[in-house]
Amino acid sequence: MTIFEALRMSHDKQRKYVDAVLRTSGDTQERVEAYQQLKEELYAHETAEERHFYIPLMAHENGVDLSRHAIAEHHEMDELVEKLDEIEMSSSAWLNTARALGDKVLHHLEEEEQKFFQMAGKLLAEQQKSELAEQYNDEYDELLAQG
Repeated sequence: MTIFEALRMSHDKQRKYVDAVLRTSGDTQERVEAYQQLKEELYAHETAEERHFYIPLMAHENGVDLSRHAIAEHHEMDELVEKLDEIEMSSSAWLNTARALGDKVLHHLEEEEQKFFQMAGKLLAEQQKSELAEQYNDEYDELLAQG
């Protein structure tokens, strides 16, 4: 498995969880659980991805701006999650913020898969792609288990 395949597996979960959150309504158990899954997935993915994908890319001159941009988007998503945590789940403000988070997540995933992965594929050595996948998966699984 390469780092790209490992990241795509999490991306697919994120798409599913965003969809699940946006299909819920009110302060229901279904919304609480869907949102919790999304939050845990985003946290585990972002943390492991920054360490085992973006930091190694920053070792390459052509990977610095790309990595900074992606990490900035992670920060924007984190801020939206923090905002959601403070808003009453049954309010329209919660749903509007959840939609903004969903849009940001989907934009970020699309950008990574369509642009970042292609550039990173040229910068990382084949063996490194496999090693990073293993390191990413180990940390990702550990962080999800802590959830």
